[in-house]
Amino acid sequence: MNFLFLIPARGGSKGIPRKNIKLLDNKPLVFYSIDIARSLANDKNICVSSDDDEIINLVEDYGLKVPFKRPDELATDYASGNDVIMHAIRYYEEKGVIYDAVVELQPTSPLRQIQDVKNAIDLFDESLDMIVSVKETDSNPYYVLFEENPDGFLEKSKKGDFIRRQDCPKVYELNGAVYVFNVKSLKKMEIKNFKKIKKSVMDEVSSVDLDTPTDWEYAEYLISKSKVK
Repeated sequence: MNFLFLIPARGGSKGIPRKNIKLLDNKPLVFYSIDIARSLANDKNICVSSDDDEIINLVEDYGLKVPFKRPDELATDYASGNDVIMHAIRYYEEKGVIYDAVVELQPTSPLRQIQDVKNAIDLFDESLDMIVSVKETDSNPYYVLFEENPDGFLEKSKKGDFIRRQDCPKVYELNGAVYVFNVKSLKKMEIKNFKKIKKSVMDEVSSVDLDTPTDWEYAEYLISKSKVK
């Protein structure tokens, strides 16, 4: 099976300005994803998709050829991840390169491990639309999550007669670290309409996602305390 490792790294970022090239432990954030991809694939099967010249130049100085510059319309806050992925797939197909699946590694998950990505890939087969990495959530909708009803009173988000939290069914949240997309499925429908989705579970530390300055400080703390490799 032929996999494209896609690393989306646009220039714009509101929560952490220029975060894709910001140094985390003296290393640009995007390099973490590149290093993971290089441990599993040849450079020809790794694509950094970026609209930003500084990011592109930095990646190429790192020795990885960036195949194209992402169009501006695919680099706004309103551009969908679906469109970014399909843009990359079409680029390679025009070059005669056909991929069965896309492994997306977002730069905002620098603490993911090689084995996390391997686990997701190993779970994938062509009968599925997608494999997604997840972590078990602390915010269980059977127990601690509530919604306000029309009368203004809180009601549990998901009904269940559970006395103890540990008796509730396990609930998972996407951590954004690893996605494995079936290219055939992508061509049939948008990701939001996928039905055949399976999970690949990751631990809490590897699942850290950098969206805010506080997230960044937490990642620096974990690295400094040797909580991650």
